[in-house]
Amino acid sequence: MTQRAKIDTDGSEPGGPTIDAGSELDPVHPRRPPVRHRSAGLTSAEVAERVARGEVNDVPVRSSRSTTDIVRGNVFTRFNAIIGILWVIMLIVAPIQDSLFGFVIVANTGIGIIQELRAKRTLDSLAVIGETKPTVRRDGRSTEIHMSEIVLGDCIELGPGDKVVVDGEIAEADNLEVDESLLTGEADPVVKKRGDQVMSGSFVVSGGGAFTATKVGREAYAAQLAEEASRFTLVRSELRSGISTILKYVTWMMVPTAIGLIISQLFVKDAAFKDSVARTVGGIVPMIPEGLVLLTSVAFAIGVVRLGRKQCLVQELPAIEGLARVDVVCLDKTGTLTEGGMDVTELRTLNGSDEGYVRTVLGALGESDPRPNASLKAIIDAYPDDEDWRCTQALPFSSARKYSGAAFSEGGGRTSTWLLGAPDVLLPDDDPVLDDIDDLNQQGLRVLLLARVTGELDDPDVTAGARATALVVLEQRLRPDAADTLAYFADQDVAAKVISGDNAVSVGAVADKLGLPGAAHTVDARRLPAERDEMSKALDEGAVFGRVTPQQKRTMVGALQSGGHTVAMTGDGVNDVLALKDADIGVSMGSGSEATKAVAQIVLLNNSFSTLPAVVAEGRRVIGNITRVATLFLTKTVYSVLLAILVVCSGIEYPFLPRHLTLLSTLTIGAPAFFLALAPNTERAKPHFVRRVMRYAIPGGLVAAAATFATYLLARSHYSGPDALSAETSAATLTLFLVSIWVLAIVARPYTWWRIALVAAMGGAFLLVLVVPWLQDFFALRLVGTTMPWLAVGIAAAGAALVEAAWRLVDRRFPA
Repeated sequence: MTQRAKIDTDGSEPGGPTIDAGSELDPVHPRRPPVRHRSAGLTSAEVAERVARGEVNDVPVRSSRSTTDIVRGNVFTRFNAIIGILWVIMLIVAPIQDSLFGFVIVANTGIGIIQELRAKRTLDSLAVIGETKPTVRRDGRSTEIHMSEIVLGDCIELGPGDKVVVDGEIAEADNLEVDESLLTGEADPVVKKRGDQVMSGSFVVSGGGAFTATKVGREAYAAQLAEEASRFTLVRSELRSGISTILKYVTWMMVPTAIGLIISQLFVKDAAFKDSVARTVGGIVPMIPEGLVLLTSVAFAIGVVRLGRKQCLVQELPAIEGLARVDVVCLDKTGTLTEGGMDVTELRTLNGSDEGYVRTVLGALGESDPRPNASLKAIIDAYPDDEDWRCTQALPFSSARKYSGAAFSEGGGRTSTWLLGAPDVLLPDDDPVLDDIDDLNQQGLRVLLLARVTGELDDPDVTAGARATALVVLEQRLRPDAADTLAYFADQDVAAKVISGDNAVSVGAVADKLGLPGAAHTVDARRLPAERDEMSKALDEGAVFGRVTPQQKRTMVGALQSGGHTVAMTGDGVNDVLALKDADIGVSMGSGSEATKAVAQIVLLNNSFSTLPAVVAEGRRVIGNITRVATLFLTKTVYSVLLAILVVCSGIEYPFLPRHLTLLSTLTIGAPAFFLALAPNTERAKPHFVRRVMRYAIPGGLVAAAATFATYLLARSHYSGPDALSAETSAATLTLFLVSIWVLAIVARPYTWWRIALVAAMGGAFLLVLVVPWLQDFFALRLVGTTMPWLAVGIAAAGAALVEAAWRLVDRRFPA
């Protein structure tokens, strides 16, 4: 069988596939338009030859940092270097008790490495599940392969939503439109014809075809960009950037203070050299919040493992934190609130059309599209093709135009051209048919219009004069978990906005069934103001938006962001890609197009919308708990710096040996911080991490330093003799512990049984050190007499009261 269609002078058909006179029809689907120059692809022998030459797509696409990067990132840090040098010094000049801080750092670093390796294994295994598998032709057959198996010269098939994974040259084009905005910034899709170049990183908007790989591996355009985009990262988050800022300020404070302390202890005082060195190190080590970065990494890594168990692939680690900060979630209806499948519930003929003929038309339309969307699949199931019609021209569905079409040779010299799409796009506003459609839309049903046209499909005005022939009524399957998820967001004060390409009334009815607040207020996006500020106001007022184009989705996300919102966007279709890319957090369904999964930070591999609350909760746990433990670490840094300054200014011995501060840090910060960092926390994420932490750490550290130094001065005047220095240190240690344990008690609020037990256990452990003789000797802590120890307790109680009052004042005067 042969046929000839309308051909331009360049050999391509303007509105459909390019074909030659005498070209063969598709042998599997003979009534679809033939594809010119259909390639059989490489043979197995040719593939083996290219593999032997190394012409393979060997770019290592990783979901996580390599093992080497993880070890290097945890071991080779600035503060580890400082502590390592001090540790070596203490091993040389002091007893092993004063070197305990080094062993603690080694253990903590090991924990961090182990947790990140666990996260790496989780991410790598999930990435394999969600990996893009392009379809290539080899030995005349189409087969899915891994990206790394592509070789130079492979013929790779393309369809709507497919990502171009390597550079190539178009070999077949069937109304092929490619979006290159992720590479060039140009929003409009580019029509591709045979011989045109296509670049990796772009994706197909509509149509189909195939291309020949001309550059693979690291030679491909944007290969490095693709590698970086899918790599596990620990950067670009408010939490981590805030900690980096804090560490920068700590370094600035620590360096001059440490220099002054060194001079004071080594040269000003006439003391034993080794003891001076030990007390100098004892003053420097606690200035470093060495465990803060570690615990942040551990908290994130454990978050990845927890979400991985729920089949949630976190492609960029800060997304866990980012989704917790989101206050607006933009939801695409199809695939998010509803399941992908649909069912035809009614066929309503119009203008006296014959139902049998309409069924034949719908069957032929379904047969004409090699890559049908969900709506067309439902039509194919309901109306199988049983007539010998031949498709002479085809127009695939596009989200931008909101209709598809095909032209047929029906036999006997009869021809016809049809459009299938949104009724309110194909018909004028005053058409009475739209009134019936509104009633159906209000029931939450999806309605497509079958219309006959007389023009060419590639004509932009082809819809003019469209004659309504039938309405196809589709029922969408609601996701069973969607209502509970929307209720969760409402309870958490996160506004949900449904942004869909479907009819606004129909989308609103679906949202109303799911209990979305404000679902009754629906907006046709074609009537939204173009000016960004005005659009932002309209978006704040509305909850459901229909007839949104892909470019308009992107604009709406930008308008919400300009209004001060942190926006998450969910979607699964190619029409969501631009909005997903621009949103603060992009969430894709695992069954979504390859393009959406490529740009999203979070991929729900189980396609369950109900996983999102778990991601939000995990992010809140990380942010809230890291804020808690950061307060503990930085309170220690503040009081350590202030104590050192007071010692330098007064010209006396530093009150502590490293063993004392190792004990205090372990009991009041290290051990409890580990439990607090991993505990449940549903507190809503708040901005300004640095400000919120420092407003507590500064007064807490100031009071702790003042109380400790006051106790130390009183003890120096109270004790005398050869054991005076040990007694003075013990009294000062008691005061500092009691103030610090009260800081821990405040940070641990609101209390639960295990939090109370945690604080009590730390207090009991310190008491054990004070009463067990060998522990007294090991840590050089022995309370002498009764007057000074009780005075130390009194000063600590006053300090604790001041900390409590200061923090309450901060809460009232400077609310977060």
